[in-house]
Amino acid sequence: MRLLRRGTPVPADVLARLPHGERVLAHARSTDGTWLLGSRTALHLVSTLVDTVETIAWQQVERAEWDRDAERLRVCEVGEYGVRRPVHELAVSDPGTLLAFVRERVTASVVLQRRVVVSGRRGFTVIARRSPDGTGGLTWAYEFDAGVDPEDPQVRRLAEAGLQTAAEELGLA
Repeated sequence: MRLLRRGTPVPADVLARLPHGERVLAHARSTDGTWLLGSRTALHLVSTLVDTVETIAWQQVERAEWDRDAERLRVCEVGEYGVRRPVHELAVSDPGTLLAFVRERVTASVVLQRRVVVSGRRGFTVIARRSPDGTGGLTWAYEFDAGVDPEDPQVRRLAEAGLQTAAEELGLA
């Protein structure tokens, strides 16, 4: 009987660089040698070129996009208004099961999303996230549509009201 192989196994020295207790559930390797390791709580980017491990908790991932033609994975982190959002772009020729795993983990981190209309079709979304393993508190974020100014007093009032309503829906207010 032939066993199915699930890509290149992660080397022991790479696994040893992960935080204690993290177990890899899906993985891929970029063309520059960086290992993308998905665990229950985070995406770990382990570089073999330089001695770095970057850990991105799932609740900090805003979105992940796969460009099949360019063979590139782009992971965008949740950011703050006025501050450039961290974006990680990696060339990955064979993502294996990592793509489906990333989508599942990011989706599992979203506890609640509520749309707030400012004018016409423009507005923003209030988002509550939590680690998919259920630990830690909620983190709150706003996703503003293009053309919606978070500094506008009306938008600020709507944002505060939207956050209050969302917190009430979750029994937190």
